[in-house]
Amino acid sequence: QVQLVESGGGSVQAGGSLRLSCAVSGYTYTYSSYCMGWFRQAPGKEREEVTTIDSDGSTSYADSVKGRFIISKDNAKNILYLQMNNLKPGDTAMYYCVAVAKNCWIPGLGGADFDYWGQGTQVTVSS
Repeated sequence: QVQLVESGGGSVQAGGSLRLSCAVSGYTYTYSSYCMGWFRQAPGKEREEVTTIDSDGSTSYADSVKGRFIISKDNAKNILYLQMNNLKPGDTAMYYCVAVAKNCWIPGLGGADFDYWGQGTQVTVSS
């Protein structure tokens, strides 16, 4: 059974940094194609795709985080990371690690297509 467990959330001041980790078990690094990433949801707002990384290492980012966030993965340790720099109050949200056995570049791939979700980790950025 696939499990995604996030950690690393917390409270920081604007301009600070956090690194989120997602420990992956029972999955899919053995699959030829997969997409992993991070979504976030703030109270009263829609869920937002933050960033994804494909099995070939290609990445994509929401415009709101480009240049500030970096997604990476350690295949040997089965851990997905999200390095968040220059955090802003608008980044405050619950962050979720996600995965699906498809390529990220498949047209129309959205949140509903991700089969596996972590429990979430809260990030709070104060001004």
